[in-house]
Amino acid sequence: MTNTIADIEDADVILITGSNTTENHPVISSGVKRAVTQKDTKLIVVDPRRIKISEFADIYLRQNLGTDVAWLNGMMHVIIKEDLFDKEFVANRTEDFEALKMTVDKYSPEHVQSITGIDADQLIGAARLYAKAEKASILYCMGITQHTNGTDNVKSLANLAMLCGNMGIAGGGVNPLRGQNNVQGACDMGGLPDVYSGYQKVADEAARKKMADAWGVELSDKPGLKVTEMLPMAHRGEFKALYVIGENPLVSDPDLNHAEKSIRNLDFLVVQDIFMTETAELADVVLPSKCFAEKEGTFSNTERRVQRVRKAVDAPGDCKTDWEIICEIATRMGYSMQYESAEAIMAEIAKVTPSYGGITYARIEDEGLHWPCPTPEHPDTPILHTEQFTRGKGLFHAIEHTDAAETVDAEYPLYLTTGRVLYQYHTGTMTMKSEGLNDRAPESFVEISAADAAKYGLADGANVDIASRRGRISARIKISTKATPGTVFIPFHYAQAAANKLTNAALDPVSKIPEYKVCAVKITQAA
Repeated sequence: MTNTIADIEDADVILITGSNTTENHPVISSGVKRAVTQKDTKLIVVDPRRIKISEFADIYLRQNLGTDVAWLNGMMHVIIKEDLFDKEFVANRTEDFEALKMTVDKYSPEHVQSITGIDADQLIGAARLYAKAEKASILYCMGITQHTNGTDNVKSLANLAMLCGNMGIAGGGVNPLRGQNNVQGACDMGGLPDVYSGYQKVADEAARKKMADAWGVELSDKPGLKVTEMLPMAHRGEFKALYVIGENPLVSDPDLNHAEKSIRNLDFLVVQDIFMTETAELADVVLPSKCFAEKEGTFSNTERRVQRVRKAVDAPGDCKTDWEIICEIATRMGYSMQYESAEAIMAEIAKVTPSYGGITYARIEDEGLHWPCPTPEHPDTPILHTEQFTRGKGLFHAIEHTDAAETVDAEYPLYLTTGRVLYQYHTGTMTMKSEGLNDRAPESFVEISAADAAKYGLADGANVDIASRRGRISARIKISTKATPGTVFIPFHYAQAAANKLTNAALDPVSKIPEYKVCAVKITQAA
């Protein structure tokens, strides 16, 4: 997030897109609802499902799946045509505005309606409401990123925010809501194949030398593989071993039948987790690790706040912390990796990571700090880009709409999109151990509109078979006003009816994220 969670309530307008906020981020959604009901903040929601947060919206736009670039270009078309953009910000803090202007010129509200299904007048109203706000905040999540054009979607949101001068100000910003509790911290620590901690590129000679000196090793300048590149290589026999920590790809990966074949084709699989997951069941070695409440450390949350985590209970059996396991393996493989404590690791992080340089346990004893915090004297940075962007001036990207990788046809006439429900989390590794949560959300379902249910002769609660070009599952029908005709929704938590047996493994060319949010399916009565 460029801004803080608390900052959201200071916005004059909030734009939520690709985020089922009340179910995926219920604490943040409470702030949004307070802003709307108590502070007269205006809310725009753009989502293919009529999700709960849309009940609080002043304007709700329902777009066709995979058409986010088009409606965003349409909003910018209106803002530029009606001279509502922030000319001073654009002139002083951005570049390539003319290229953006030329591209969005063709995205008239009427043309956008033909692509997205969004009423032209509603789009104009949303554009005016966002542009006329003194400070407007954009919130988005995986409904924006999990597409073959997910990178373009994110760049388009940045275009919109810069166009209206909503960067570097309280109550503004572009704010991705992270999908898991420490995914921000994992990325910050180099959990990506082409960077060290703090997003220092492995191809950068100075960064590589600094890390090599700190660790006493020689380091390659070649980036590693993204996980979505590993499994196809395993399927082809080019990738031999996989070490999985705290992830359950046999439920969460797309095109699960292919993913399972790929994993079974490995020579060696290690899984390190707190429970026996579906993936761990296939492992050659399972390493039991401590959970969050059984260890010391830090989490970096969605607003870039680095916070302390303290041990509350003892771990069962011989469980170790993740870092202890990794250190033991490294040492046995010939590199002596030893630390006295999690705090000692944090000290090394600060030493080699510029954005974390001023963060110590002493400073975050009572309250966390937002990175970048480069020195011990630095107060921290709640709001990014207040004076300039990392590259200097913000770069507008001229982006054209592209279709999803898979579209409906006579054989597979319905679109499928996937997501989460409030009472289960990710692949259910933890939440499905709770009787109360399982009572609330016991099984998978197919959310469908009343019109489609009638069209295909499907009764509420009936068992159906859902098939795509990649697989087939069975689940119960749930007729809902959230659904729009032509599109169904299935939560991906449930291994017994895994939605990801259906989803498409087509990747965004830049981020390599799969297109979880769009694929073509058919539904038939179960035998």
